[in-house]
Amino acid sequence: MNILCAGINHRTAHLEVRERFAVREDEMAGMLARLRQIEGVSGVVMLSTCNRVELYASGLCTLRALDGFRSILAERTGLEAPLYHHDTPQAVRHLFRVASGLDSMVIGETEILGQVKKAYSIANEAGAATRSLHKLFQHAFRVAKTVRTETQITSGPTSIGSVAVELAGKIFGSLEGRRVMILGAGEISERTARSLQSRGVRSVIVSNRTYERAASLAAEIGGMALHFDHWENAIVDVDILISSTNAPFALLTPERIAPLLKLRRGDPLFVIDLAVPRDADPAINELDGLFLYDIDSLEQIAAQSLDIRRQEVVRCESLIDHHVGGFLSWLKTAREPGIPK
Repeated sequence: MNILCAGINHRTAHLEVRERFAVREDEMAGMLARLRQIEGVSGVVMLSTCNRVELYASGLCTLRALDGFRSILAERTGLEAPLYHHDTPQAVRHLFRVASGLDSMVIGETEILGQVKKAYSIANEAGAATRSLHKLFQHAFRVAKTVRTETQITSGPTSIGSVAVELAGKIFGSLEGRRVMILGAGEISERTARSLQSRGVRSVIVSNRTYERAASLAAEIGGMALHFDHWENAIVDVDILISSTNAPFALLTPERIAPLLKLRRGDPLFVIDLAVPRDADPAINELDGLFLYDIDSLEQIAAQSLDIRRQEVVRCESLIDHHVGGFLSWLKTAREPGIPK
């Protein structure tokens, strides 16, 4: 049995490319079903985040899995994906590094582990994960926990949300007294809101398509919930807009935002777009009084807090190599039901 990893990430593709290949959660079951139809593939898990779209597949012929994945992505987007790929054992090592935050834009970030767990859970519920993949991902979760507890890889800002807050702090000097609106109430938005709260912002408005989720998050952080149909009205009163929705199209367009900026009487509006696909049309950065930062813009800020974590990478890699060896020993003797060894 072999393991394949294939995908694109923030190192191999710019944001405008990654967002074309992103798969929303409500599309994932259908995508997994298609991937399992590739000849020679026995099981699949797909990970789609703001920084990567990756396939993990078990099967007898990884070359067929790679060709099939490439064809499905090309059919879906009309583009040829600039895929990297790894076979066993490098595919195993890659997943362990991803789950541990070593392959992230922000080295040591902690959000990715939750995203990997979610991807595995969706595949498991869809019946797409085989015995080998179950073992692989469970092992990856243990590796990530070991790396976090036995090293200092999580020192400093370790999430996209916390880096976004660092950026807001650099823009304003201090966040005390500032007013913030968050579009979207998912995990990234929640972490960002909590970071903002710890930095002393005066008020946080949370708007989400599901109002109950916005109200729940707002109650937890002492903010105010706003129905999604009314978020545009609140732009007049905020200093920072942080957006991370699952919208399939841009919410923040020049046509929509320009009239609202005129009501701000010259006060600047800083927009931090954490969504993939992007919530903000890049053209809004040309509007007077608006300053836009997308997820790739955060990389420079993230790099400034990496010194301690870089020193820990060698220790992390050593731990990962040890666990890769353990998994490979198991894989050599493993059998998938219905598939000859």
